[in-house]
Amino acid sequence: MNNGVKKLNLFGGTISSLEQGLSYATLKNKTIAQNIANVDTPNYKAQGVSFKQYLAEAGQKNTGFNANRTDTRHYEFQIDQATPGVYSYENFKTRHNGNGVNMDAEQISLAENQIYYNALIDRVSGKLSTLNTVIKGGR
Repeated sequence: MNNGVKKLNLFGGTISSLEQGLSYATLKNKTIAQNIANVDTPNYKAQGVSFKQYLAEAGQKNTGFNANRTDTRHYEFQIDQATPGVYSYENFKTRHNGNGVNMDAEQISLAENQIYYNALIDRVSGKLSTLNTVIKGGR
């Protein structure tokens, strides 16, 4: 629903791309945390997140549902029931109790993801700082 209003796109697609990257990093962090929390759960299969798969599935029609709006001034949003990009590791060697979590690999992945997330936050901060400077007239 456009209502004849044009959107102002200040940074091209940069902020949108950074937002997608942050969503991916957040999902990956949650997935890693879930793996670590289930390190001693028998028959638990470790999960991972694929960025390529995340973008592909996020762009497709999802299985979520739209929120009920009682007023046209309410924001439209959709609640997803399936999490795009998350998969279980296939053919992963498990421990004696059937658990597939490798703590060393999870900790390395967590550290890498934290660096990635922090880099994205720095870029978003820089873009917003630039916008703030423009709004203040260069002061």
